[in-house]
Amino acid sequence: QVQLVESGGGLVEPGGSLKLSCVASGTILSINTMGWYRQAPGKAREMVAEISQTGGTSNADSAKGRFTISRDNAKNAVYLQMNSLKPEDTAVYYCLADRVWDGYAYNDYWGQGTQVTVSS
Repeated sequence: QVQLVESGGGLVEPGGSLKLSCVASGTILSINTMGWYRQAPGKAREMVAEISQTGGTSNADSAKGRFTISRDNAKNAVYLQMNSLKPEDTAVYYCLADRVWDGYAYNDYWGQGTQVTVSS
């Protein structure tokens, strides 16, 4: 079984920064794509940023120029540096590990979520 543990959320003032971290543990031979999604109250979960195993990235329009996703394949970790935060960035942020290969099958895994609140 694979577990994803997120950290780094919290309360920050508008214009501030936070860095989210997510580490996957368990039987992992490879992870295809890792990413960050978020869900605000009353809204659907949406993609924030994704990064492939080779480092290719895809960002939501709302994140471009402010958020940077990175990854450490040796640690099975993904990070999200968030700058110039806005109140509308307030949400629960979830980590995704897509197509995790354990030697027998591919599976997708989600973290438990970490709350990010942007407020003065």
